[in-house]
Amino acid sequence: MEKEFLRWQEDYSVGVREIDEQHKRLVALINKFYNAFYDHKHKEVIDEILSELTDYTRYHFSTEEKYFRQFNYSDTLIHIKEHKDFIEKIKTFIAEKEISASTTTFKLMAFLQNWLINHIKSIRNVLLNMDLNKSVRL
Repeated sequence: MEKEFLRWQEDYSVGVREIDEQHKRLVALINKFYNAFYDHKHKEVIDEILSELTDYTRYHFSTEEKYFRQFNYSDTLIHIKEHKDFIEKIKTFIAEKEISASTTTFKLMAFLQNWLINHIKSIRNVLLNMDLNKSVRL
């Protein structure tokens, strides 16, 4: 039975179906990583999961940035920098895992949980304050 390290909650919704579905996928990836750790298989799958997480967050960030450009969001460059900072932090974890996969896994899960919750709250505030047309709202 799969365990949940992070559970999707409806109050995480940002009001845009496409982005909500992507956030749910990120929750699932974090839980996949947690289950590998819980089952003592994290050393075998850490590279695969970090690669999948990096690729998917790049895809997700490009979606958010599409909305920023489409609706002329004034702080687009600030959010793009935050996205790049996240990718750099993941690269740091990738380098650290060579030293200790277990310690890195534990630190990475805590980082991802905190980051995703804060990211969702931040992007929700951004999207709620943008003049999105009804076609992109839930």
